[in-house]
Amino acid sequence: MFGHRIERITEDVKRELTAIFREVKDPRVTKTMISIVKVEVSRDLSYCKVYISSISGVKEANEAVLGLKSASGYIRHELGQRLKLRHVPLPIFIATDSIEYGADIFKKLNDLKEN
Repeated sequence: MFGHRIERITEDVKRELTAIFREVKDPRVTKTMISIVKVEVSRDLSYCKVYISSISGVKEANEAVLGLKSASGYIRHELGQRLKLRHVPLPIFIATDSIEYGADIFKKLNDLKEN
């Protein structure tokens, strides 16, 4: 039963973070198109790891992570307002290259299909 609660909270956090990212006014976040790849919430709700990827590549994702880290207080406050949790998890942002990797695989598959 405890696992279902964490899964539900994880999905709620991911949904709300997507909406909050649109409201962040940091230019490092708004100039790139970023996507939340995965969210992992700890069992005690003390922190959550948020994996961020960008279509432009991992360099742009790293810049967005710096902007998100500077806005983490605002993001945590907004999460607390929207989710009504007793313990609001501290977001830890991590840049990944999964979108770029997926696009590269898709391109390779298309090249194989043409040949």
